Amino acid sequence: MESIGLIEWYGYLGSLIIAVSLTMSDIKRLRWINMIGAGMFASYGFIISAWPVLVLNAFIVLINMYHIYVLYRSETNKA
Repeated sequence: MESIGLIEWYGYLGSLIIAVSLTMSDIKRLRWINMIGAGMFASYGFIISAWPVLVLNAFIVLINMYHIYVLYRSETNKA
């Protein structure tokens, strides 16, 4: 049986972080953790030349960045 390499573990960790983020009830924490996991998974896609994985997860990172910006901006406007 072939052993799992370091790159594969990195991909699994990115997936696990994304899954854990979806259990968060705090939307800010969800967005930050999800962005980290998607960034890891995007870089994993780049490393293994899986372009659909890279593109989708890079897009998810951008979506999270936008929503984090909106969340913090709305907090600033409330003060």
